[in-house]
Amino acid sequence: MNQQRHLALFDLDNTLLNGDSDFEWAQFLISKGVVDPEIQAAKNAQFYADYKAGTLDIHAFLDFQLAPLARHQRTQLDIWHGEFMRKHIQPIMLDNARALVAQHLALGHLCAVVTATNSFVTGDIAREFRIPHLIATIPGIVQGEFTGKPVGTPSFQKGKITRVDAWLESIGLWQGSFEHRWFYSDSHNDLPLLEWSTHPVAVDADDTLKAHATAQGWPTITLRDSTTPAALFKKIGLA
Repeated sequence: MNQQRHLALFDLDNTLLNGDSDFEWAQFLISKGVVDPEIQAAKNAQFYADYKAGTLDIHAFLDFQLAPLARHQRTQLDIWHGEFMRKHIQPIMLDNARALVAQHLALGHLCAVVTATNSFVTGDIAREFRIPHLIATIPGIVQGEFTGKPVGTPSFQKGKITRVDAWLESIGLWQGSFEHRWFYSDSHNDLPLLEWSTHPVAVDADDTLKAHATAQGWPTITLRDSTTPAALFKKIGLA
């Protein structure tokens, strides 16, 4: 298969991961005594409820989530992130997610993670999956240190299409360059990019997305059970 004909995009949290990297980063910072556990828990609960309802104020959320980055030097954050990867992320990287990504790469598809979580948290996770491109919310940096504010369009809801289109243009391509455009996600917040795709796949989907996928005849899969990769690929037409 020609790479120029196939684009494979992957949501990260609760899709390739059996959990949420933003939440896990917050838990890690709590374990380090970097953030107040009660404030963090209350804020996270409210933001998560808004996210599930489709009413999340992404800018308010990012102001909250990026603030700890601005309070510490990048060198310290990088050291912490290595520990975070070992203790919080590697244990929730799903074997079938690794197999799915590997299959797309083996077929020569152009692959990218597309996530609302910021690029500092997710960059090493994408690399661990061997996914060469990352489209994530960008935290601002001044003189090598984080500002605590996002830069540009957050990679969230319709913003994911904006960011994907801009990325493709930056490498001399556009959506019409691909006969097949895959996107894997668990969340109804990703319906804009799922509908932009020619091969939308609901992965361990929330109730709203599951109902929509069923109505549209989209494949619905889980990466969290003992299904063999071969059976998984056959179900989504990737064999």
